[in-house]
Amino acid sequence: MSSTESKFATAKTVLSTVGSLAAATMVVRTVAYDFLPAEIQDFLFSGLRNLRNRFSSELTMVIDEFDGLVSNQIYEAAEAYLGPKISPTTRRLKLSKPDKEHSINVAMERNEEVTDSFDGIKFKWVWVCRQIESKGFYNPRDMNSTLRSEKKSVKIFTVDYQNMYNMSNAWTGVNLDHPANFETLAMDCEVKSMVLKDLQRFVKRKEYYRKVGKAWKRGYLLYGPPGTGKSSLIAAMANYLNFDVYDLELTELRSNSVLRQLLVATANRSILVVEDIDCTIELQDRMAAATTILPHGVRHQDNKVTLSGLLNFVDGLWSSCGDERIIVFTTNHKEKLDPALLRPGRMDVHIHMSYCTPCGFRLLASNYLGISSHRLYGEIEDLIELTEVTPAEVAEQLLKSDEPDDALCGLIKFISEKRKENEETKANKVIELENIKKGEESKKQEEIGEEENENQD
Repeated sequence: MSSTESKFATAKTVLSTVGSLAAATMVVRTVAYDFLPAEIQDFLFSGLRNLRNRFSSELTMVIDEFDGLVSNQIYEAAEAYLGPKISPTTRRLKLSKPDKEHSINVAMERNEEVTDSFDGIKFKWVWVCRQIESKGFYNPRDMNSTLRSEKKSVKIFTVDYQNMYNMSNAWTGVNLDHPANFETLAMDCEVKSMVLKDLQRFVKRKEYYRKVGKAWKRGYLLYGPPGTGKSSLIAAMANYLNFDVYDLELTELRSNSVLRQLLVATANRSILVVEDIDCTIELQDRMAAATTILPHGVRHQDNKVTLSGLLNFVDGLWSSCGDERIIVFTTNHKEKLDPALLRPGRMDVHIHMSYCTPCGFRLLASNYLGISSHRLYGEIEDLIELTEVTPAEVAEQLLKSDEPDDALCGLIKFISEKRKENEETKANKVIELENIKKGEESKKQEEIGEEENENQD
C-alpha cells in the first residue's frame, strides 16, 4: 500500500470516528434533554465543560448584575463600556432616546456577542440573560438604573399603592421636567450659596464617610410657611446633582416593614422626599408601642409607620443600605416636630425657607420680566423687608403683565395691601389674647369670690 493510500485510510478512520462520536453525542444530548431531570443535566454538562476547559487556554469571567442584594459596580461599568461597541458579529442592538436627552443610547441586546481587544488580548463579551424564580426578590434596576450617567434624564418616582406589596412594581417613575436651578432659585442668597456648597462637598466625600464609619447620606430639613420654595429647592438639588427623586407619602403605609422594603428598593444617587413630615406620622409614638387592650388580655399592635421605624432608616442600621443618598423632610411647622427627629446627626442641615427677600425679588424680576434694575426696585425692596410675602405670591403678581412698569406697580399695590392685612391680623390676635387674659382673670376672681362665700358659710 502506498504512503498516500495509507494516509487516506487513516483520515477516513479519523473522520468516521469523529462522525460516530458526534452522532453519539447528539443522541446522548437529545436523551439528556428529553428524559433526564434538570439537575442531572447541569451535572453532566458542567462536567463536559470542565473537561473541555482543561485543554483550553481561554479564561471565562462571569460578571453578575448583583452581589446578593447590592448592585455590582463592575457590571455597571461593563454595561457602560460595551454600549457603543459594535463588532462584525453583532446582529441586534438596543437603541433608545429618552425625552429631553440629545443623544441616542446604544446598548447590547440580550444573548448578543461583542468582540473587543485590549493590549493584544482578545475579549469576547456575551450578555447572558436568564429568568429565575423571584421568591420575593426584586430588582431595583428594573425601576431605575443606578448607572452613573451624566446624560440620563432625572426622574421622579412615586409609590403605586395598588401594587406596593409587589416590590418589583412598587415605584413608578416619570421624567422630572421641573426647570428649577440654583441660578434662578428665588431664595436668600447666602442660604442658597450655603446649600450649594454643602451639596458639592457631600458628593466628593465618599472615602471620608467610609473612613469615619458613617453611611454616605445627607439629611436636610426644609421648614417655613407654604409658598416659600421648598419644592423648587428640591427640584433644583435634583437637577444640579442629576439625582432621581423618590416622593414618599407615609400616611399610605401600613407598617414599618413596608417602609423598609420601599426604601431598600430606591436606587443610589437619589433624593428621598417626605413632605409635611409633621402631618404624615405620629411623631409622639417614639417607641412604636401603640397597642390596644382587647378582651381576655390580648394585646394588638396597630399597623402603622412610627417615628422609631423612620429613624431606623435615617441613622440606624438600615441607613447603610445604599450610598450617596439624600433625605429631605419638609414641614410648615418645625415647632411641631418631635425632638428625636431634630437631634444632631439625623437631619444634618436645617434650612429656613423664609419669606421673600430683596435678593429673591431681584431674581424673580429677572426671571419673569427679564430686567435687572428699575426705578421702582427701591420702593419694592423696602416694602418686602417690612412685609411677610412669599416668593410664590411675588411670582404670581409678576406673571400678570409682560410690561415691567405695570407688573411692578401691581406688585407694589399687592404688597401694600398684604402689609395692611398682616397688621390687622396681628392686631386681632393681640385683642384676642387680651380678651382671653381678661376672661381668665374674671374667672379667677369668680372662683376667689365663691371660695370666700363658702368660708363665710
